[in-house]
Amino acid sequence: MTSGTHLALTVTLSGGTVADARVVVHTLEAAFGTADDMPGNGDDMVHTATFDNDVPTNGTTVTQPAPPLSAPVTVTLQGTPEAVRRAGRTLAEAFTVHDEGTASGDQEQERQLRLEP
Repeated sequence: MTSGTHLALTVTLSGGTVADARVVVHTLEAAFGTADDMPGNGDDMVHTATFDNDVPTNGTTVTQPAPPLSAPVTVTLQGTPEAVRRAGRTLAEAFTVHDEGTASGDQEQERQLRLEP
């Protein structure tokens, strides 16, 4: 039996297309397991996905190269500090990432990133 920890993460994506949002979510699945929901098929300007899974604590994930994005995508990560750190690290392995700021609360952290195509 492997040791794990429960991580909850909400990801909000804007810019790019629904396909770009799905690429980002699929990239995060390497570190968080399957998303509870995926960006839908619509003309929405903002897409949301959530992860609420038990994940290995060893932190060793293999991030595959992601398909290129069609446009810059702004990603807001919200969750526990460990979940936000893990998500930021995973995205930085797959994309060119610009950190646009972090806000911390009592139990949660929010971090905004811009991913470049």
